[in-house]
Amino acid sequence: MGLTSNKVLVLAVLSAVLLFVGTVWWWPRLARRNWRAVSGRIGLLLVTQVAIFASIGLYANQAFGFYASWADLFGQESGQGVVVYHGGSDGGPLQVVGTQPVSVSGGTRPTIGGQIQKVNIVGRTTHIATPAFVYLPPEYFQSRYRTRTFPAVTILTGYPGTAAALIKGLHYPQTAHELSKNGQMQPMILVMMRPTVAPPRDTECVDIPGGPQTENFFAKDLPDAVSAHYRVGKKPGSWGIVGDSTGGYCALKLAMHHPEAYAAAAGLSPYYKAPIDPTTGDLFHGNKELRNSADLRWFMQHKPAPDTSLLVTSSKVGEHNYKETLKFISLVQSKHRTQIASIILDSGGHNFNTWRREIPATLQWLSGRLSDR
Repeated sequence: MGLTSNKVLVLAVLSAVLLFVGTVWWWPRLARRNWRAVSGRIGLLLVTQVAIFASIGLYANQAFGFYASWADLFGQESGQGVVVYHGGSDGGPLQVVGTQPVSVSGGTRPTIGGQIQKVNIVGRTTHIATPAFVYLPPEYFQSRYRTRTFPAVTILTGYPGTAAALIKGLHYPQTAHELSKNGQMQPMILVMMRPTVAPPRDTECVDIPGGPQTENFFAKDLPDAVSAHYRVGKKPGSWGIVGDSTGGYCALKLAMHHPEAYAAAAGLSPYYKAPIDPTTGDLFHGNKELRNSADLRWFMQHKPAPDTSLLVTSSKVGEHNYKETLKFISLVQSKHRTQIASIILDSGGHNFNTWRREIPATLQWLSGRLSDR
């Protein structure tokens, strides 16, 4: 049974309940002061607490999508990574490996609900291979739109995150479907994935010297692979990018560094400088220019203002980035070429519930800034 299986969660909760009942039942019999009774009490308390915390942890992981499997949890994931692409008859840089319906009314029919396709993507220039989910709107399958192209939005999770959480936890396809159906945004293709393309390392979307060229993958290889397979608009203004937490930082940085690739970017609860910690390792290898460029405030102060539109979100209570977000907004406002907008909630923590409150307005904002041609 997988880490995110409902059976595992039910088993953990059932075990916790039975152990709690057992502790209450056996406690009077273990009330003596000999070593066996004391050891019994300690053992019951320990296993009951472990079962309770395991249940809470499994539920939180299902809700927020921190880890996708047991191997991912214990740092033993080996199914993904950086590979060398040798070409040949592989059929292209993007391969569809599965499909699933969208959880909306009539979602089993692509012409009504659209479709989610699971894909594998291989970067032509960076040799990075990674999975993703692609949401295609209903219009993509309708005959009257057979020659139409669509804007595309790259959607990134936080770290470690799972791409499936963007569907099950943050409901991006369902939200896009509802907004488009109600005429609140144009139909858009959503490319949903994690920024961790070389797990378990957190590359912070940096072109690491001698390591994964993550920034170039998202700025060049990913749009090229998707555009070669799907009917995506060819103009520079056809692509946007959004993410939460680490994904939010990556989204802002990619649009700022590569406005020719991304016309608009939204960071939900982002930070503004790449951290260096045990999960990232040495990202810059002494390259001062690379380190400075990964600091979005430094970049905005010292480099020409990029011709792109940015959206940042935070909350007055519950988010640690509130003051930094206000400083970033003020800094960008002084640069007339870069447009800045924000969503500031009165309260909301660094979690899925907060981001679900921000996603509808964010998708509408992106829709208004992207071209379908």
